[in-house]
Amino acid sequence: MPINKNLLTKIPNEPGVYIFKDFKKEILYIGKAKILRNRVRSYFNKSSLEKTKNKLMVPKIDTIDWIVVRNEVEAILSEANLIKKNRPRYNILLKDDKTFPYIQITNEPYPRVMIVRKNNLSKDKHLYFGPYSDVSYLRKTMKVIHKIFQLRTCSFYIDDRSIEKKEIKICLDYHIKKCNGPCEGLESQISYNRMIDKIKEFLKGKNKEVKDYIESMMIQSSKKLRFELAAKYRDQLIAIDSFSKKQKKVANDFKNRDVLALAIDGSGGIGVVLRIRNGLLIGKENFKLSGVKDENLNTIFLEYFIQYYHSTKDIPEEILTMLSVENVKEYECWLSNIIKKKIKIIVPKIGEKKSLIDLAIKNAKLILGKENLKKIKIREKIPKQVQILKNDLNMKIPPRRIEAFDISNIQGSNSVASMVCFIDGKPRKKEYRKYKIKTVRGIDDFKSMEEVVFRRYNRVMNEKSQLPDLILIDGGKGQLNSATRSLNKLGLNYITIIGLAKRLEDVFFPGFKNPQNISKKSPGLFLLKYIRDEAHRFALSFHRKLRSKSMIKSILDDIPGIGPKRRDIIWKNFSSIDELRNSTIKDIQKRLKFSEKVIQKIVDRFKDSD
Repeated sequence: MPINKNLLTKIPNEPGVYIFKDFKKEILYIGKAKILRNRVRSYFNKSSLEKTKNKLMVPKIDTIDWIVVRNEVEAILSEANLIKKNRPRYNILLKDDKTFPYIQITNEPYPRVMIVRKNNLSKDKHLYFGPYSDVSYLRKTMKVIHKIFQLRTCSFYIDDRSIEKKEIKICLDYHIKKCNGPCEGLESQISYNRMIDKIKEFLKGKNKEVKDYIESMMIQSSKKLRFELAAKYRDQLIAIDSFSKKQKKVANDFKNRDVLALAIDGSGGIGVVLRIRNGLLIGKENFKLSGVKDENLNTIFLEYFIQYYHSTKDIPEEILTMLSVENVKEYECWLSNIIKKKIKIIVPKIGEKKSLIDLAIKNAKLILGKENLKKIKIREKIPKQVQILKNDLNMKIPPRRIEAFDISNIQGSNSVASMVCFIDGKPRKKEYRKYKIKTVRGIDDFKSMEEVVFRRYNRVMNEKSQLPDLILIDGGKGQLNSATRSLNKLGLNYITIIGLAKRLEDVFFPGFKNPQNISKKSPGLFLLKYIRDEAHRFALSFHRKLRSKSMIKSILDDIPGIGPKRRDIIWKNFSSIDELRNSTIKDIQKRLKFSEKVIQKIVDRFKDSD
C-alpha cells in the first residue's frame, strides 16, 4: 500500500475529522471519529479491505490529514462542512445537480421573500425555509404567498433614509394593488413586518393563526364600511382555504416534527423527509443518495441524517427516524444548539408515530422504484442517430456499443494506438484504452493495427467483458484487413467491423473491394466521423505525452544527481518539456522539493538544450 504505516502511529487518540487524499492531493474521503487513530487504522485491516469501496479507495491513499476537535458534536459539524464543500468521491452524498432551493426572508428593514439556491446558510443573517426538492410545490407555495400578502418584489434596499430622500419610486405593483408602496413610505415598517411575521407562521404550517388574523381584519374593514378592502381579505381567505385543503392532516396532536426514512438498492438510494407542522403534512422532500454501495443501512442513514440537517435551518422539536442514531444525545445537542430549543430524536415502535415512519418508508421505496424504472427506460432507449447507422450499415441490431481504433506515430518513433468506446452514441471515457506497440519495429500501421485489435479482444474474452456491436477502424482496406485477421484468429468474425478512410470518408467492409455507399449527409456517417476523430485525438495526445516524456528523460539523463526516481518525480509534477522550461526556479522548487543546487542544474541544462 502506498501509505506509510509509521504515519498511522502519529495520528492522535482524540475526536476529530480525518481526510484521505491521493498523490494529486485530491480528497478521496472525509470521515469523523471519536478516536481518530483507531478509526483510521481500521481501514487498513484485512476485514475492512473486503469491502468493495475500501478495496478501491485504500490503495489510492497517499496522505492522511486530520483535524482535532473538542468533542463529537464539533466533529459532526466539521465533517458535514467539509463534505458539502469538497464532495469527495467515496463519501455517501446527497446527490443533486444544483444546490437545493430555499425560501429566503431577507434581513432588511422591509424584508423580501424569494426563492434562492445557496450552498452555505451560516454566512448571513437571513432566514431560510427548506431545502425543497419538489420545486413545483415550492413555486406553488410562493404563488400563494404573493396572492395572500402584498409583498414587495423589487430588489432595492429600503430603509428610512431611502424613503426620506425619495430615492425609489413606486412601481406598477402598487397601482395594481400587489404592493402597498413601502418604498415611498406609504406602508409603515411596523405594518410591513407584521405581514412578514404572518408569512413566517404560514411557512411553518400555522395556517389557522394566519386565517384568524385575516378574518379579523376583514370584519374590521367591513365595520368601517371599507368594503373593497374587506373583499381583498375575503379573497386572501379563499386562497388560504384552497392551499390548506391540499395539506393532509396526518397527526392528531399539533406538534412540529420531521419524519426521516430511506430506501436503498445496489446502485443508489432515496432519502425522504416528511415535514409535519401543526399536525399537517406541509412538505415531502426526497433526495438521491450516491456512494451507498457496500455500506450498511445504519451508516447510510446516519450520513443522510447529518447532511440533511446540515443543509436546513427548519428544524422541529421532534424528529422521527426509521433507525436508531448512535450516540443520539450528541446529535440532539448539535441540533438544539442550532435552533436554541430542546430537540428529541425518536425511533417509534407502535402507534401513530410508527405509522408515519411506515408512510415515509413506503414513499422512499416508491420513489426509488420510479428512479430505477427511469434508468431502465433511458438504457433501453436507442438514439435516432444509432438507429440510422444500423440502417446505413445493414446491421441486424443497432450498434449501441461501438469501439474505434487508431494508430499514431511520427517519424517512426513511439508508435501507439488508442481505443475509444461509445455507448448509444456518447463517449464512455472510463473505457478508453491506450496501447504501446510492442511487436512492430518502425512504421507499419497494418501490423500495428493487427497487434492492438488482437490484444484488445483477447483480453476481453479472457475477462469475459462485454464485446462491441460494431468495431470502427481508422483507415482504409489495409488497416481493416489487418484488424479482421485478428478477429478471425479469435473466432470473433461475427462482429461487424468497418474501416473509415479519411480522404473521402468512405466506409469499407471486409471482403468488398469498393466502399459501402452511405450518403455523405447521413447522421449515421456523422456519428462514425465523430468517433473516428475522437480515436485519433486520443491516440495523438498519448503519442505527444510519450514523446515529451522521452525528451525530458533524454535531457535529464546527463544531469548529475538526477536518477530514475527523481525523473519520475519530475514527470509526475510536469506534463511537458515546455511546462518545465517555462516555470520559475521558485515554482520548480515548490513542486519538486529538490535542493537549490539540483534545481539550478535542471534550469542550466534546459538553457543549454534550447
